[in-house]
Amino acid sequence: MNGKQLKIEKLFSKGENAVIVAFDHGLFDGPIPGMIDLPKTAENINPCVDGVLLSPGMLRHTRHAFNYKGAPMPIVRINWSTIYCFHWNYNRAVTVALQQIEQAVSNGAEIVLISLTIGTGDEVVDTQNVAVYTALMNEAEKLGIPVIGEFFPVSFGKLTPPQMHEQVLSSCRVITEIGADMIKTFHTHDFKKVVESNPLPIFGLGAEKTPTQLEALKLAQKEVEDGCKGVVFGRNAIQVANPAAFQAALCEVVKKGMTATDAVKKFNLV
Repeated sequence: MNGKQLKIEKLFSKGENAVIVAFDHGLFDGPIPGMIDLPKTAENINPCVDGVLLSPGMLRHTRHAFNYKGAPMPIVRINWSTIYCFHWNYNRAVTVALQQIEQAVSNGAEIVLISLTIGTGDEVVDTQNVAVYTALMNEAEKLGIPVIGEFFPVSFGKLTPPQMHEQVLSSCRVITEIGADMIKTFHTHDFKKVVESNPLPIFGLGAEKTPTQLEALKLAQKEVEDGCKGVVFGRNAIQVANPAAFQAALCEVVKKGMTATDAVKKFNLV
């Protein structure tokens, strides 16, 4: 078994689904509640979590949070896109590389995440985005580093459920065809078709902050029921009264098959 496969096996420890907590939001939003003191946020991640998604620059400030046996794996977002900068009202979804993957690995990254934005309506932008994705993917392949390919729909928040599903269905397959080891994307109303059309493990994301922790856990439960091999939760796993307790509940739902309702009761969540 090669180094890449060993890292993937480590993420899916004991053959279970994987839970990743994301706190890379500062790349696009700046400091937000729960992620203002990021080293402290990292220290408080529940050890049951398998991976933590963060920015290249913050890895060196939080490295201490990964320096113990059984610690979550550091996963670094390696490119940046205007599609996430809602407060700046960008509308072209242009992507650029943040760092050479070799540098991220030397800083401690065990897995990298590369986002791909296509379907923008501008073929020049789409082509440039594919070129950025492909160059980074090829570099990761040479280094033997696992890649999570991410698709974030264009015009998010303005799409009907069928439009959202079509973007996710087609674009996740494009990511698979270009090359990736895993995929992170939105759950859709017909998500089993997305899973059936891809041979890769797919992570469902948590998206916007839900009104209650029960709703967030129900989303995770539904994603797993529809074939996801794990979840990537950010705000819903951090911006709560007791992040460690919610993360423990999330691990029970995603890894052990506990219902969201039972998890809320077990960990006294509100």
